[in-house]
Amino acid sequence: MAYYHRLGKIPPKRHTQFRQPDGSLYKEELVSSKGFSGIYSNLYHIYNPNSVRSIGKPIPYDWKVADQHGLNQTHLKTSGVETTGEDYLSARRMLMKNNDVMMGICAPKQRKMDSYFKNADGDELIYIHDGKGVLYSQFGKLEVGKGDYVVIPRTTIYRFEFDEEGPLRLLIIESHGPIETVKRYRNEVGQLLEHSPYCERDIRPPHELHIEEEKGEYLVQIKKQGMLHQYTYDHSPLDIVGWDGYLYPYALSIYDFEPITGRIHQPPPVHQTFQAWGFVICSFVPRLFDYHPLAIPAPYNHSNIDSDEVLYYAEGEFMSRKGIDRGSFTIHMGGLPHGPHPGTVEKSIGAKSTEEYAVMLDTFRPLQITTDALEFVDKGYPMSWTED
Repeated sequence: MAYYHRLGKIPPKRHTQFRQPDGSLYKEELVSSKGFSGIYSNLYHIYNPNSVRSIGKPIPYDWKVADQHGLNQTHLKTSGVETTGEDYLSARRMLMKNNDVMMGICAPKQRKMDSYFKNADGDELIYIHDGKGVLYSQFGKLEVGKGDYVVIPRTTIYRFEFDEEGPLRLLIIESHGPIETVKRYRNEVGQLLEHSPYCERDIRPPHELHIEEEKGEYLVQIKKQGMLHQYTYDHSPLDIVGWDGYLYPYALSIYDFEPITGRIHQPPPVHQTFQAWGFVICSFVPRLFDYHPLAIPAPYNHSNIDSDEVLYYAEGEFMSRKGIDRGSFTIHMGGLPHGPHPGTVEKSIGAKSTEEYAVMLDTFRPLQITTDALEFVDKGYPMSWTED
């Protein structure tokens, strides 16, 4: 993150005595990135964060690549999916992956997690397509809802509680590297610049602590190297009385993203919202179309020579695509041209605006779909540009 935040009680100086009412010391924990060279936060525990009661047998937790899918423009028809599993972890179905990133869906039947989760493999970005609830973590309470990007740094211990009413559908992105604000929109001290499509005012960090002091059995499931490791503690990991720093989960609503438009069609980088190692994430939101008198609002044909492009269609009518529904994915592979479907270019001329919402993932190494994605493949999509 780009700015400092603090909650609760902390001592005046780091690494100094900070005592509880009974005279014992609070237990300080530094949560840092890049060893000691990246962003970090200091947390103050009631109990020792290293005190483990038991360690259970690891559970396999990985997704296999579908080797025989081949080089095909791909449409995954996931719009009709109502649930993908029983709880938050079993319902996470990653549909595409490479060494930098995984992307998939999650629609759990169970709305409240009965254990805690820590992803020790990567940062997470969770787009809340439908639903609302609360993210509880060591850093406090964060209320989230439809349209929110929720960025969760690796090793954050958390659980979600989603409202029971209404549909619940999440888009999950897991990154091998940190998920960050866009470098070209930051000044030399990290502040978002005036021409950035969003600013710090739009970013919502945890707003209050959620302290759990009761002793008992608390299961933390830790994702590491394709396994879920089962760690049980005799106290809650949310025993934090205060913290400060630059590393914490936060939310940014796609509805607060301000689009950049132009006289002629603007390329996808103007929609960039986040960056990470090996990929970027963009937001397509309601906006005015190009205002050159001869402008063509539909996007032009494009050959990806060094990236794969994924679009997740969230809301609205997508004028350059036919047969696409809310909740569809399209994956346009590097090495093949892609563009608007036949008839959509002429149809777009004269249009003044769009009301669409979509999340785009552009990778710089090839993506492969997983075996979990095979049931959703639209087999006719690669030939859908052929004019009758």
